[in-house]
Amino acid sequence: VQLQASGGGLVQPGGSLRLSCAASGRTLSSYVMAWFRQPPGKEREFVASIRWSGSIYYKDSVKGRFTISRDNTKSTVYLQMNTLKPEDTAVYYCAAGTRWVATTTPAYNYWGQGTQVTVSS
Repeated sequence: VQLQASGGGLVQPGGSLRLSCAASGRTLSSYVMAWFRQPPGKEREFVASIRWSGSIYYKDSVKGRFTISRDNTKSTVYLQMNTLKPEDTAVYYCAAGTRWVATTTPAYNYWGQGTQVTVSS
């Protein structure tokens, strides 16, 4: 599975961005898809994940602000991020795995290249 993340950029606090993760190589529907992020100088951390059935799990600090979704027909996963805060600044990665619920990086077999999100005024 090859993953390509896009949609990052510079946004002011309170703004919104939508990240996309396009998959190729295998059908996306058999995988758990997730978003992770790595803030500057910190370790990569789990953000959200979604199963093929639609089950969803979020990191507490993004609940109510971020929405993960998937379109299996397009082999694409999305992360809609609203009410962004400076502490959301990070490189965001999409990942594919087979375990549910998995919030650690070793649980995911495939990773995209990352897209930078900067929240600043």
